Amino acid sequence: MDPDFLPEAIDLDRPNVARIYDWALGGTANWAIDRQYGEQAVQAFPLAKVLARSNRAFLGRAVRYCLAEGITQFLDLGSGIPTAGNVHEVADDYADDSRCVYVDHEPVAVAHGRMLLEEAGDPDRHAVLHADLRDAEEVWEAALATGVLDPDQPICLLTVAVLHFLPDVTGVREAIRDYRTLLAPGSAYVLSHATESGVDGEELEQIRRLVKLSERSSSPAVSRSLDEIAAFFGNFDVVEPGIVPVGEWRPEPGAATVPLASVVGGVGRKAWRTQ
Repeated sequence: MDPDFLPEAIDLDRPNVARIYDWALGGTANWAIDRQYGEQAVQAFPLAKVLARSNRAFLGRAVRYCLAEGITQFLDLGSGIPTAGNVHEVADDYADDSRCVYVDHEPVAVAHGRMLLEEAGDPDRHAVLHADLRDAEEVWEAALATGVLDPDQPICLLTVAVLHFLPDVTGVREAIRDYRTLLAPGSAYVLSHATESGVDGEELEQIRRLVKLSERSSSPAVSRSLDEIAAFFGNFDVVEPGIVPVGEWRPEPGAATVPLASVVGGVGRKAWRTQ
């Protein structure tokens, strides 16, 4: 990354969750304040980087599941800064007609996303929007205006490791409900989220320290219960194995399972219309 690169509206006064996540995944689109926070996060939760990579791997498996189910369109909300294993990269490896629109509110994430797609993307199949995912109607209209997505065909909506930075008072539940309504029958919803449910011992103490530390960032974290997380799926059918620790969601054969329960994930499907 060009050290002099500073997109407009960037906030360097506080660490930013998108840039911290980029740091945890080994990216370069972050600044000293983000790296300093990241090191403190690792002190609070020594396996924080491992958990970030496990979450990223879950994203890839969920995308591949959707592709196997015939879903080739993706709307990635809170997509973050592009690092290895982006949605469109995973999808393009399996379907050369796949389509993806990324949405993020962080200027660095949007700027780098556009740079990535300019270098290695297809403007007919890939786009990046600078928007707030809570503005569901505006985001949906802007996503369709790109010409990338066909709203009459199934779309995979993703909110991976983002909703735990948005408390209910922000209207996030209503926004996700609106997206679910807008999706065509047969669509999918991929979610991962931090939780304290089912977490105990040292990991529970560590995740609580991490949540407390997040109060210093631009987006303090919210830990929801499994029932509260499940409610984001609404009337979508959650596929097997349900909402489970991300490392346990359909792991690759022979892959080592990350023994952490503080971030869970799942995939829901919108029922096809009956005649």
